[in-house]
Amino acid sequence: MKSHIIHHTSYIMLLLFIAVMTAGCGGHGHDGNGAEESGHEQETHAGEIIFSKAQASAAQLELETIAPGTFSQVIKTSGQLLPAQGDEITVVATSSGVVSFAQAVLSEGAAVKEGQVLAGISARNMVDGDPAIRAKIEYGAARAAYERAESLVKDDVISKKDFEQAQLRYESAETAYNASLKTVTSKGMNVMAPASGVVRRRWVDEGEYVAVGEPIVSLGKNKRLQLRADVPAMYFKNLSQVSSAHFKMPYDDVTYKLSELDGRLLSVGASMNQSSPYLPVTFEFHNTGAFIPGSFAEIYLLTATQHDVVSVPLTAITEEQGLYSVYLQLDEEMYKKQEVTLGPNDGVRVQIISGLTPGDKVVSQGVTQVKLAANSAVIPEGHSH
Repeated sequence: MKSHIIHHTSYIMLLLFIAVMTAGCGGHGHDGNGAEESGHEQETHAGEIIFSKAQASAAQLELETIAPGTFSQVIKTSGQLLPAQGDEITVVATSSGVVSFAQAVLSEGAAVKEGQVLAGISARNMVDGDPAIRAKIEYGAARAAYERAESLVKDDVISKKDFEQAQLRYESAETAYNASLKTVTSKGMNVMAPASGVVRRRWVDEGEYVAVGEPIVSLGKNKRLQLRADVPAMYFKNLSQVSSAHFKMPYDDVTYKLSELDGRLLSVGASMNQSSPYLPVTFEFHNTGAFIPGSFAEIYLLTATQHDVVSVPLTAITEEQGLYSVYLQLDEEMYKKQEVTLGPNDGVRVQIISGLTPGDKVVSQGVTQVKLAANSAVIPEGHSH
């Protein structure tokens, strides 16, 4: 009897266990509405990154579809920005005397406008006297002599030739006197900027004596600049193929294209001088105001054109422990990290040797945000792939 009761109890417990398991399986059915399908919707494959449309819009994400195209071979070197020929003006002293600058500090790099007073030259304490005062005295004497000659020539007391000489002297003195009226101040004879630009060099100091014609300052109009690339001699055979250049300045993170700055190739050096072991390649371009003459630059010389080359913007590349990658868009909200092998770059784009195929959609802007999403373990609910 006792054994029968034990067997009966075991049988009841087995039935209860089967009932519980059956109820559990019913809650996870395969009818398309259960939690199993919901779990499948959140499933992602290894290495895939979820990045929603809203996130892409906020990150100003941009894509580029891979298509083989042209790419120039590159000689990477360094160089310097220089004033263009004819762009520099030397302002000279119009009279002899002691210099006093209009500004307390007229330093190199200071901007000036056309007609602006740069300095005054005074000769009040000099042996020859102030030229403005001399001009006034000469004007008065020449005018009196001319008026006297005018009355004498009517009476044939002096010849017509003598009268013409008196007239010429008067007109010259009048011109000089009127000019001095426009340029003379309490500091002496004004020296004005003949054009707008920046001070490239100051030749004299405050209180220094100058003679007529001596340089006071040099001004750069800065409308055109030269880019001089210093190229190692090993690239001599490639220089005949140089067509243009890209360059970067140390004070910003922009790569400038000469083709967008009205740039042109001026010369390619065929020999080296004793002071430099490099061959100079010189360009000229329009100065937008973003450049400082004398600055050094990182330069990418563009030479022979290659065809059917896969390349991407440098902004698409990420680097981790010496390995380079891009991010591919798989669908509207799914991305994948793709390792690539890099070739040369021209400061704007980089050649891809392996890792990409035509038709791939690469993230070209907003890479940092996608990278952050890749490092996040949070997967949005309800995403399907």
